[in-house]
Amino acid sequence: MPTSDLQAAQCIFCAIVRGDAPATFLHRDELVVAFMDIRPVQPGHLLVVPRAHATLIHELDAGGLARLWSVATDLNRALRASSLPVEAVSVYVADGDAAGQEVAHVHIHLIPRRDDDGFGFRFPAGYGTLPGRAALETIADRIRPASPSPDTPERSGR
Repeated sequence: MPTSDLQAAQCIFCAIVRGDAPATFLHRDELVVAFMDIRPVQPGHLLVVPRAHATLIHELDAGGLARLWSVATDLNRALRASSLPVEAVSVYVADGDAAGQEVAHVHIHLIPRRDDDGFGFRFPAGYGTLPGRAALETIADRIRPASPSPDTPERSGR
C-alpha cells in the first residue's frame, strides 16, 4: 500500500530524516540512517531506519531492504567492538501493530545485551509444546503460495 504524504509528514522518523527533529546519528547514507534510541532498553540501543517512509517491511524495495540489513549488520559489529558491556545483541523488528510496532515506519532495533540486564521476551502459555510434523507441513502449505520466490522450498523432513 502506498504511503501518503500525510503519513510521512506526521512520522517522527521522517522528521528525523528531513532534519526537522533532533537525533544522535551513527550512520547516514542515501538509503538508510541510524541513530540512538531516545528511550533505550540498554545503553547503546540504536535504530536503523530507511530514509523512504514505509510502515511495513514488505513495502520496501529489495535494494532498500538489503541496505537496511547491511547497515544493521555493520552496526551490530560496531556495538560488539565498542567499549560498552556487550555480551550479545538483540536484533528486533516489530512489523505491525500486533507485533508491538510503536512508530509506523520500518526500523530495526539493535539492543546491547548482558546476561544480567533484566530485559527479555515473554512467551505465551503453551510455548514449548512441539507441534507434529503434519501440523508444521499444513502451516507451511498455507505460507508457500504467498511466497514471492518462484522456487518452493524442499521439505526438510526435520
